[in-house]
Amino acid sequence: MRIASPRTAPWTPSRRGLLQTALASACAPALVRHAGADTGAPLFTLGVASGCPRADSLVLWTRLRGPELADAVSVQWELAEDEGFKTIVARGEERAEAAWAHSVHAEPAGLRPARWYWYRFSALGQRSAVGRTRTAPAADAKNTAALRFVIASCQRFDHGRWAAWGEVAAQETDLVLFLGDYIYEYATPANSSAQRRHEGGLCRTLADYRQRYAQYKSDPLLQAAHASAPWVCTWDDHEVENDYAGDQSQNLEADFARRRAAAAQAYWEHLPFPKSARPRQAEMRVHAAYDWGSLARLITLDNRQWRDPQVCPKPGRGGSNTVLLKDCAELLDPRRGLLGATQEQWLAQNWDAERPWNLLAQQTLMSRMNWQPPAQGPGLYWTDGWDGYPLARQRLLRDMAARRVRNTVVLGGDVHANYVADLKADYDDDKAPVLATEFCGTSISSHGLAQARIDAVRPHNPQIRHGRSDERGYMRFVLSAERLEAEIRAVEQPWSADSRLRAQAKFVVEAGQPGAKPA
Repeated sequence: MRIASPRTAPWTPSRRGLLQTALASACAPALVRHAGADTGAPLFTLGVASGCPRADSLVLWTRLRGPELADAVSVQWELAEDEGFKTIVARGEERAEAAWAHSVHAEPAGLRPARWYWYRFSALGQRSAVGRTRTAPAADAKNTAALRFVIASCQRFDHGRWAAWGEVAAQETDLVLFLGDYIYEYATPANSSAQRRHEGGLCRTLADYRQRYAQYKSDPLLQAAHASAPWVCTWDDHEVENDYAGDQSQNLEADFARRRAAAAQAYWEHLPFPKSARPRQAEMRVHAAYDWGSLARLITLDNRQWRDPQVCPKPGRGGSNTVLLKDCAELLDPRRGLLGATQEQWLAQNWDAERPWNLLAQQTLMSRMNWQPPAQGPGLYWTDGWDGYPLARQRLLRDMAARRVRNTVVLGGDVHANYVADLKADYDDDKAPVLATEFCGTSISSHGLAQARIDAVRPHNPQIRHGRSDERGYMRFVLSAERLEAEIRAVEQPWSADSRLRAQAKFVVEAGQPGAKPA
């Protein structure tokens, strides 16, 4: 399937049929039954997904659910060049084991590059819904077609419906980048008037986290988005606990490693990661590098597992704080890092100075955001993001520049606001060059700050070219060798599953000219 150029093919809702099929399967999950089989309750109620696309391979995911499943269940999968499965190019069988929540992570290989495929699973006489996926272009492919991708994050279930995922599923998208907070570990407050609530209380055990993922993945719009295109994912804090940092929890739990291990296992069980990423105790590798033909290197980072704990926390706690620079000298300790030394070194070795673009997908706002007017002091900063690790940010950007990496675009989430920003190694030097461009997307549903707070600090944060915390949604992009086109999509009615979305703003980044401009 040819992907048209960004100038001739605007985003259009051209996969409405796939969305309707996915919604029908999710809302009435009897699914297809093979003749002669006594199948019992529906098995594929959590949908299907694909991810980690390479030029010749990818990952296909599903999870079986049902009463009295055996400890191991054989699951068959098929991959075809057409939606009707007339030309099947790969098939196989996986063991869905109770120890791993009967999840399936199939890894077809030897595939054709830059090719769309369709896939499905079957087990115990039942067949899943059909998903659509694709491979990346070959690494040495010349004149790679434009890459259409979206970024999204922060989809708290009890904060709103997910109309944004319905739009993503209905349009032509090559790749979905999910940048953290796939679930939230909290219990819904007893006095909440939310239209939907979390099942169960605060997540602490493997059973708790599995239940929470199952509830999120039962949403038909999220299922449709997963079935529409391959995903590349990274995590943030709420997949485990708010504001955790490595082995330290926000509440300084004595046995936090056990909780982390449970959360990591449930995360792998419910997302399309390869078997090689299956966690060992509390550790799971989520950082990776992907090549999209000759066009771009995509790098995903993990800024939770290996970071140093946040400095100057609130008394008796770990986690974040908002502190005055003059009262927290530890902020400027050059030994501290957000990525950990090993991942920092890995990143330095994985920048690509040959391809026209480098996309750095990570969790949060990288740009400085000073919450204090300059006349009142040297700065007020939130310690959980990159502002809590300013010299680590400086190291990253200076190393990137020294390696002559071209056209770096940093992508983030976490802060429940849309930001478009210039990235500089030294924000105190007005003449310091802009080294990269940042797009930090708002939340799918999680509530944001009052817009007045953003408006109040914009004047003394000139590096922030756009800042809106009052709307939910996602960002979508079209990347060609010449430019990156960005559109911020905003949900009009957060509690309506079929809400319309509109363009909040549009920007363009021209190759060789870091910094976004209004389009």
